[in-house]
Amino acid sequence: MKILIIEDEPAIANSIIEYMTPNAIICESAATAKEAMEKIELYNYDCILLDLMLPDGDGFEILRELRMLQKTDGVIIISAKETLDTRIEGLQLGADDYLTKPFHLSELLVRIQALIRRKNFSGNNIISFHEISVDILSKSVSVNNTKLEVTKKEIDLLLFLIGNQGKVLSKGAIAEHLSGDMADMLDNHDFVYAHIKNLKKKLAKAGSADYIKTVYGLGYKWSDE
Repeated sequence: MKILIIEDEPAIANSIIEYMTPNAIICESAATAKEAMEKIELYNYDCILLDLMLPDGDGFEILRELRMLQKTDGVIIISAKETLDTRIEGLQLGADDYLTKPFHLSELLVRIQALIRRKNFSGNNIISFHEISVDILSKSVSVNNTKLEVTKKEIDLLLFLIGNQGKVLSKGAIAEHLSGDMADMLDNHDFVYAHIKNLKKKLAKAGSADYIKTVYGLGYKWSDE
């Protein structure tokens, strides 16, 4: 899971990053509207945390730009502005949720997880695909009710593949999802192949069918066909 934190107060941004990172969430941040839009145009995020008051612009304008770009990233507004009109405007412009500062980081995490479940998995905590079951909250994977030993990256990869069932995902898209904008600094994306290989091996050993299809020259696809 990858999020973008658009927040100009370093203390708040850093506290969110420190809390979310151990929960298998890749965090990127932007302190200005300009920097945020540069990242949004280049990358896709599972969730964007959006402060409304930025030094060079208005968070509402970012929401308008997201709509114009037809981006589907989830958005949670985090703002000290607490009025009914502000909430209504944010939601009408496409935000999925609104959290008023100050807030508890544990509540923010729960709201992020709930947003991802709503967008990708119809609100379910348990994601099932034939014999495979993924518990989003406990970060565990089972095949035919037998729990697998998997890494956080492998769980994130599995959810990304299942959540995009039938779609061809390039190595670059998978690398970006697993590593954020750090993927741009890597010489190659061979680590994607390593994660795919390890995940396929673990699933097969547990008795799962092979749903991770290689689309030569393009990437990978999750399919039972």
